[in-house]
Amino acid sequence: MDLISITITILVAAIVGGVAWVMARRAGVRAGIAQQRQETETREAQLGNQATKIVSDAEAQAREIVLRSKDEALKIRNNVEEEMARRMAELNKEDQRLLRRREDLDKKNDQTEQRRSGLDKRQSQLDKREADLNKLQADRMAELQRIAGMTKEEAKAMLVAAVEKDARADMARTIRQIDEQARAEGEMRARKIIATAIQRIASEHVSEISVSMVPLPSDEMKGRIIGRNGRNIRAFEQAAGVDVVVDDTPEAVTVSSFDPIRREVAKRAMAKLVVDGRIHPAHIEKLISDAQKEVEQIIREAGEQAAYEAGVPGLHPEVLRLVGRLKFRTSYGQNQHSHSIETSQLAGVIAAEMGADVALAKAGGLLHDLGKAIDHEVEGTHAAIGAEYAKRYGVNAKVVNAIAAHHHEVEQETVEAIIVEAADAISGARPGARRESYDQYVKRVRGLEEIANSFEGVSQSYALQAGREVRIIVRPEAIDDLAAQLLSRNIARKIEETMTYPGQIRVTVIRETRATELAK
Repeated sequence: MDLISITITILVAAIVGGVAWVMARRAGVRAGIAQQRQETETREAQLGNQATKIVSDAEAQAREIVLRSKDEALKIRNNVEEEMARRMAELNKEDQRLLRRREDLDKKNDQTEQRRSGLDKRQSQLDKREADLNKLQADRMAELQRIAGMTKEEAKAMLVAAVEKDARADMARTIRQIDEQARAEGEMRARKIIATAIQRIASEHVSEISVSMVPLPSDEMKGRIIGRNGRNIRAFEQAAGVDVVVDDTPEAVTVSSFDPIRREVAKRAMAKLVVDGRIHPAHIEKLISDAQKEVEQIIREAGEQAAYEAGVPGLHPEVLRLVGRLKFRTSYGQNQHSHSIETSQLAGVIAAEMGADVALAKAGGLLHDLGKAIDHEVEGTHAAIGAEYAKRYGVNAKVVNAIAAHHHEVEQETVEAIIVEAADAISGARPGARRESYDQYVKRVRGLEEIANSFEGVSQSYALQAGREVRIIVRPEAIDDLAAQLLSRNIARKIEETMTYPGQIRVTVIRETRATELAK
């Protein structure tokens, strides 16, 4: 039992000890908790103070940050507003510039539309004219084929040949007419050459045309010239081949003939009859025969003298004889013998300046009108007749070409041929070289104006500078610029084909458009 008691005692003691420990533990815990609570409260007070201080500091910093932020925001806002105002001004300027450009573009578009409409209208007119021209060409082609009996290819070949011939003639004429189409230096040089040649060579050689006056010692000699029943004058006219006019002209009779040689023979024979006083048919025939021999001698001497003055040696005597016959031949009052010498000298001067063959140019100039000595005896143009005659007597082929081509009847093969043509034009066209009667002058001037007025679209025409120029005023609604150029060319061609004239004639077409409006 003791053991149980001891055990129980021990247990009780243990329980009591445990309870005491627990109670002591609880008291310690309570004391620790109180102390810890006090420390905690102290720390909480300290932390609260620190938190209050931190909050106040934070609030102060926040207020400072807010103020700085507001200042920066205000600055940014001001900057943004200024930038926006600047950009707005730039945008306004750009808008105004774009508006002006848009207005300019609208105006240009309007002008372009107007021009396009005008061009469309003009194009329609051109298309219509082209269609009309094509139709007219087709009709003309059909009519030409029907009339000519040729195919289109044959007609085309013939047309090409004609156009080529015209083009070559135009080329030679352009070379002769040194004008604004030539270079300025070449034109100045050509003018200088021509002026120098004219100054060195020019002389006046206008002579009688178709009549010769024979002075008489008294009017009583007229009756002796006529003879009984007119036998003396008839014998004289038959033997000399001229017409003798005995009229009211005091102390003179007139010998008339279009053959200058026969006229010169008759003039000399009549002068000798008057001096001799023995006027009867037998003596008339003898004096006419003597006069013929004298004139023939004069002709030979004149031919030799011309060759000597022109510097053209080695010509056949028959060629020299024809050159001498030109002494009694005139053209527009210009003595052809003097004209040939002058042309030869002019051609020589021009050839020397241009570096061409001077001898060929001189020979061509001297012989270019050779055919005029016999053109009333042989059919054909004087250029063709002279070339054939020169070729027959061994004249250089290049000289023969210059003779034949100086009026563009054949193609000019050498530069010397062109020079001869130019020298011929200079000699014939210069002032004082030729003359014509008043009636011929009036007829030529009227002819020029009539030719110009015959073309469609011509309003007025005037011949100026003694017929050296014709000015034509056209209706602008009927003739455009291109048609005006074609009109001047066509009028010049028609003048060349239908008229005979000395020198050159300038054709000027004037097209003028006027706009008139009244201010009210």
